[in-house]
Amino acid sequence: MCSVVGYNGPRPCRQMILEGLSRLEYRGYDSSGFACIDSTSKIAQVKTQGGIEQLSLKIAAQQGQKQELNGAIGIGHTRWSTHGVSSDINAHPHFDCHKTTAVVHNGIIENFVFLKEKLQLLGHHFISQTDTEVVAHLFEDELKNQSLEKAVLSVVTKIQGAYALLVISEKYPDYLIAIRKSSPLCLGVSSTETFVASDVSAFAGQVDQVVFLPDESFAIISKSGYHVYNFFGERIYPPVQKSTCTWTAEGKAGYAHYMLKEIYEQKRVIIDTVNFLRSHKSAGMQQLNVSHELIQELKNIHFIGCGTSWHAGMIGEYFMQEIAQVSTQSFLASEFRYKKFFPYPRTVTIIISQSGETADSLEALRLLTASEQPTIALANVASSSMVREADGFLLTQAGQEIAVASTKAFTAQVAALYLLAHWIAYIKGLVTTQAIARAEEELFVAGEILENSIERYKFDIITRIAPQYAHYKNFIFLGRHISFPFALEAALKLKEIAYIFVDCYPAGELKHGPLALIDAQTPVVLFSCLDETIYKKLYGNAQEVKARSGHLIVFAFEHQKDLIALADTVFIFPKVNPLLAPLVMTGLVQFFVYQIATLLERPIDRPRNLAKSVTVE
Repeated sequence: MCSVVGYNGPRPCRQMILEGLSRLEYRGYDSSGFACIDSTSKIAQVKTQGGIEQLSLKIAAQQGQKQELNGAIGIGHTRWSTHGVSSDINAHPHFDCHKTTAVVHNGIIENFVFLKEKLQLLGHHFISQTDTEVVAHLFEDELKNQSLEKAVLSVVTKIQGAYALLVISEKYPDYLIAIRKSSPLCLGVSSTETFVASDVSAFAGQVDQVVFLPDESFAIISKSGYHVYNFFGERIYPPVQKSTCTWTAEGKAGYAHYMLKEIYEQKRVIIDTVNFLRSHKSAGMQQLNVSHELIQELKNIHFIGCGTSWHAGMIGEYFMQEIAQVSTQSFLASEFRYKKFFPYPRTVTIIISQSGETADSLEALRLLTASEQPTIALANVASSSMVREADGFLLTQAGQEIAVASTKAFTAQVAALYLLAHWIAYIKGLVTTQAIARAEEELFVAGEILENSIERYKFDIITRIAPQYAHYKNFIFLGRHISFPFALEAALKLKEIAYIFVDCYPAGELKHGPLALIDAQTPVVLFSCLDETIYKKLYGNAQEVKARSGHLIVFAFEHQKDLIALADTVFIFPKVNPLLAPLVMTGLVQFFVYQIATLLERPIDRPRNLAKSVTVE
């Protein structure tokens, strides 16, 4: 959950590296650092607690001092802490004993304790609490009597885990080393210079060719080009691709936070995703890379995801079961790999991730690939590892999402899954092209309601409702059927940005234990459904809450008068297709949570302890 950026070429590197890091800062922002080979072939460096803004200020303060904080070869890093607290000392880069080798790292070195103890016995001195520092000390030893290539091979045989590493050394001042194992890393190349980064967007606009380093490979980058090797030391030639990634520094467009801006972009995101999938329907079906014969014979669909993407998959279960009539199940990626795996015949697994780089989901994908199970990546980034490694893919059109707490990416995932269910149903002969067109229009209507609902309740939430609820320490969220996974997503948002504890249950489980928690000091948020049978059950659950002096907040639909009458606070939505009930409630619950977090003066876009792209398990 960190980002790394490096450069080797004719230009001074500092500003380019800082710019690349700022584009990737959503991956980590509790500390940052920069190092380069200066004009004397020595390593100059600066690092600090805090993000790129703090790093830039510290660099400016050190200008004119002894260090020449620029050079033609450099590396940079933004950190999301895994080992050691956020501090100047634990910030990257990390160094060997004599500060002649500098390392930045995204990932985890799983055997660092063993390596550290062994290195200490050999006389190495450590100053940080991080796992990364062992890599610098390993290079210190391995570079003494070996070539650069052999030193890298020796290091990678010793370290275990997932990592993207950038290394510079005073012993080889003309070279930048990039190493990848189970963590994204790519090169941006031209005839005169090479960038390296965790993501293509770091160097978008600088060069227009990209090389994605294969897993378990490393690159030796000089001013004249680069050579790539696998972990057996064999020269390999990964393809050079045209980069289609662009970078637009949109800013907040007048909104107080990126999250608020992205909440308001959801109607457009639904329109863009539907229009894109509509216009690319034939190509989209080809990109799924699943034969019509397999779809017609499908016995199971499995979804795999983490956090918000897992919730989208749980909602997608209902789409696939109701529309495509396929048995569907969702799995948490972090648990999937560690359960007994049974390959299923006539099964397609869809891995969902906004970034396409989520470590747990990637490892689940690789397990399925090794078992020759058909896979589809549902992601928002065309150049991501998941899109490249899965058998097929489906792209959402959320655009760049900066705030750590996902809003519009979730909406795009749900919309794409709704259309995908109709596509599968069409191939199975269950629906007509008219039904697909109707589904597209239903999504447009849902987007309109999503936005209108925010406008309808906005000022009441800001002036009355959010201030009323900002002082509560605990909440209970409830849903049934398709509104339960949405309740999980809503609860996650309150946890993420307001730091308020939320317990979330299927409403039918109330009487099986959670009723003991009901009191006037713990608001209960209930998300209704449009299915009449389920609505009656939810109404019964609401009565159970009120019978115990519970305070009830209800997200309900028109004509659900009995439930509305029970609520202490209520938000009412127009009727839609029952399967799209979560989608129309999405914007308003996000706005509600956003206002509570704002009143509590939380750092909305960058909540504590969290990062946008979770690239470590």
